[in-house]
Amino acid sequence: RTPGLVAAQLGSGPLIVAAWVAGALYALLGALAVAELGASLPRAGGWTVYARRALGDQAGFTVGWIDWVGHCAGLAWVAVTIGDYTIGLLPALPVGSKVVALLVLLAFALIQQLGLEAGSLSQKILSLGKAIAFLGLIVACFLHAPARDLAGLAEPLLDATGSAEPITAPGISLGIGVVFAMQAVITTYDGWHSPIYFAEEFAEPSKDLPRSLVGGVLSVAGLYLLVNLALLQLLPVSRIAGSVLPLADAAEVIFGAWSAQLIVVLALISSFGLVNAVVMGAPRILFGLSRDGLFLPQFAAVSASGTPVLGLVVTTASAGLLVIFGDFTILLGIASFLYVLLYLSGITALVLLRWREPDLERPFRDPGYPISAAIVWLGSFAFLIAAIRNDTANSAGALGLILLSFPLHRLTRRLTPLPPA
Repeated sequence: RTPGLVAAQLGSGPLIVAAWVAGALYALLGALAVAELGASLPRAGGWTVYARRALGDQAGFTVGWIDWVGHCAGLAWVAVTIGDYTIGLLPALPVGSKVVALLVLLAFALIQQLGLEAGSLSQKILSLGKAIAFLGLIVACFLHAPARDLAGLAEPLLDATGSAEPITAPGISLGIGVVFAMQAVITTYDGWHSPIYFAEEFAEPSKDLPRSLVGGVLSVAGLYLLVNLALLQLLPVSRIAGSVLPLADAAEVIFGAWSAQLIVVLALISSFGLVNAVVMGAPRILFGLSRDGLFLPQFAAVSASGTPVLGLVVTTASAGLLVIFGDFTILLGIASFLYVLLYLSGITALVLLRWREPDLERPFRDPGYPISAAIVWLGSFAFLIAAIRNDTANSAGALGLILLSFPLHRLTRRLTPLPPA
């Protein structure tokens, strides 16, 4: 789905590829910075751990809150996508797409209830199936594509009169198109930092966590870039931009109409992997907040299998409410804003800890620091400013969620004894 959204906003092959490359570099530089933080502070909870250490309790709570809300929004977005795919594949189903989305959330919550081992095994199976299927389709696209170079892919989209426009929607500036495109790209890449939520559960966090972060970014970025290059090699940009499922269109060109269903199955496998990863990680955000005294103590309890049960229930229920009442575009806009804000908080924590705690044990050090940190920080800040200017409504919603964290923090302080940092 995302390749079509990006193509609709940018309208030419070089810009599309540039957006995915920029997203990959952004994620890689961020992964190197977060690898240093995670290896130095190997505690469950994710971004909130670093924010609290560097900026204090209020910042730790705010970052944990927006991290969890962003996870719920992203989870609902993917679940709705799965529902749409399923109804498209099986139109005779007696239920709607939102019911399917809710059932998917429930199913993966039950898997996570079995423990981290079951969740990790399901993630490995889904990831392997996704990689094999995508690579097979990529090879088929290149084998069946006409001879073209990237310069020839800069095909302008056409408006209703047949006149060339640089982007799909008449009257939309390229700057706004770039913001919307990068929202989709960043949301798609998001998940590269997932290992930080399980930092305590690595055998050797100082080695395993950096390897997992960097290796994950490189493998995912390579796959996404190849997918987009393959699509651009096979299909006109205008067809990609006008498609809900560009990969299904590509498969139809190669194999015939029946193969569109195969691509929907592939999209489902990919989306299942995203749901599984988020349902694994989000409850551990609440666990980390609770254990540090920043949230209700009940959320620090775990089952015999190590699952934060209450966090799992609340996360699943919250995502379910967003599925029922949320809007796809709003969820995407708010989630991408919150994700970038989290990256900004992580880089800020990295810089402050380097300055304030130079003697902190750092088994892994960001090799590009301070240049890489500056690039990610400035890129994140620029994205947020552009989002506020060009996607004001969704940005305002995200900022409202941030402001809500302040009274929530005061409330939890009254209900929860605060341990030392």
